[in-house]
Amino acid sequence: MKLKVILRSLLFLTVFIGIAWYARSQFDVSAEQIRSYILSFGIWGPLVFMFLYTIGPIVVFPTSILSLGAAYAYGIWPGMPYIIVGATGAAITGYVMGRFFGDSVVKFGEFKWSETIYERMKERGFFYVLILRLIPVIGFDILSYSAGVTRVNFRAFIPATVIGMIPGTFVYSFLGSSLATGNRTMIMSAIGLFIAMLLVTFIFRKQVKKLLGLDEKGEDRSDK
Repeated sequence: MKLKVILRSLLFLTVFIGIAWYARSQFDVSAEQIRSYILSFGIWGPLVFMFLYTIGPIVVFPTSILSLGAAYAYGIWPGMPYIIVGATGAAITGYVMGRFFGDSVVKFGEFKWSETIYERMKERGFFYVLILRLIPVIGFDILSYSAGVTRVNFRAFIPATVIGMIPGTFVYSFLGSSLATGNRTMIMSAIGLFIAMLLVTFIFRKQVKKLLGLDEKGEDRSDK
């Protein structure tokens, strides 16, 4: 994760908080009223959310908005399970696209690490997917496409994806639910946790790339 990605994430967070604050202050709408409205749709609310999340890789929809929105409306529970199910659906969509359409989806040859990741993911698919979900130095959808293109075992891809995205999902869930409470202490704690997550990814990005052989020089370091 590059510095500009962190800045973009912080800008996105600022905009989301700003919109939430403006909506609540100008329209006199409380978080509880918003939740009640969404919950009035019954089972259709979560189903629509998970469907939109699942087609995210196809329509290039900013799924981070969906994650925060789900947590804002449903809280950590059951918001977090909804996010995990939706994100898993998005991962499967990306995997299937990569599996059946290959390089026509994303030109992996343009990436410096393409040759390395092709061979490594075939050999250690679960490990690669798990680490890159935990420390996302590669975009969520790009990793899903890569796993499909390189024929990572689907039974390894799914658990690695679910386990790997649990920490990040919790952070988004905590952040979204804190905004709904309006509690400043909780909001600041959630923002601090969100920033800490970005910094951890930024700090360890080089180590992760070297561990997985994705450093810019594309050198094979695993056998040294």
